[in-house]
Amino acid sequence: MKTIKGPAIFLAQFMGDEAPFNSLDGICAWVASLGYKGIQIPTWESRLIDLEKAATSKDYCDELKAKVASHGLEITELSTHLQGQLVAVNPAYDLMFDAFAPDEVKGNPKARTEWAVQQVKWAASASQNLGIDVHATFSGALMWHTMYPWPQRPNGLVEAGFKELANRWLPILNHFDVCGVDACYEIHPGEDIHDGITYERFLEATGNHSRAKILYDPSHYVLQCLDYLQFIDFYHEQIKMFHVKDAEFNPTGKSGVYGGYQDWKERPGRFRSLGDGEIDFASIFSKLSQYGYDGWAVLEWECCIKSPEQGAREGAPFIQNHIIEVTEKTFDDFAGGDVDQDMINKVLGL
Repeated sequence: MKTIKGPAIFLAQFMGDEAPFNSLDGICAWVASLGYKGIQIPTWESRLIDLEKAATSKDYCDELKAKVASHGLEITELSTHLQGQLVAVNPAYDLMFDAFAPDEVKGNPKARTEWAVQQVKWAASASQNLGIDVHATFSGALMWHTMYPWPQRPNGLVEAGFKELANRWLPILNHFDVCGVDACYEIHPGEDIHDGITYERFLEATGNHSRAKILYDPSHYVLQCLDYLQFIDFYHEQIKMFHVKDAEFNPTGKSGVYGGYQDWKERPGRFRSLGDGEIDFASIFSKLSQYGYDGWAVLEWECCIKSPEQGAREGAPFIQNHIIEVTEKTFDDFAGGDVDQDMINKVLGL
């Protein structure tokens, strides 16, 4: 068993135009004052990192780490959630997902995909330069619009979809392997990898690539009515990252998993600040500790009611209080003694 590291915080939802949320130094000072020990950096946020420079310059990465360390923090992981999403986009979503891309590739899906692939590869190189061996991303989606089979999916569509998704990711995963970094896919509705079965299908399509791992975020499992504790039993060897995010699911006679196109605060399935939802984090931390997860516990704040500032203030002690300092002793060692084969035989009556 190993002790989970933390608390850390994903900065994506906290960046803004006002201080301290508009610069790396400002936001680092703020999160350090709240008790966080690490930061997960969204690589699309240029005020936090120059991704291309980080991918090509070890000196730049050393300076970046030193700046973060001056606040008593360390960089836990990098994230390419937005760029990873653009590795695979069904044309039905082109217009909306263009919002994630730079102006020069908008309206050009082929160029947008090439840009996204380069971005994720740069993130692997940057992680290597930073001395980090795990990375957070999304898979993108070619088949999500066929998730609920009406009209019925044509035979062979799913197989072809995962084959194409794997073909797009294999050059990226191979680059991650060269860099010694795991690509951790956040299992997430809206992605082709959105539960355990789809992860397994993708993994098989890649030839069981050794770098295709999992970012575990139980909030997305609650909203699918998926057993988030048994998921750990099934996939603990593949779980290399952990987002600590709460959620609740309150179905009614009017609305359930799909949410009725309602705003977040009216949906049966809602993301909540830590401690305000229904997720059993005590059991999650116990299982992850039992299985030897030694990565970071990273707050991802998304809540339809509480402010991000309050969520961040409450999140650090919440995570700290759930981290288990794993034991190196067996609780009943005091009752034991030296045992030899003769004694074993006598106990057995042999």
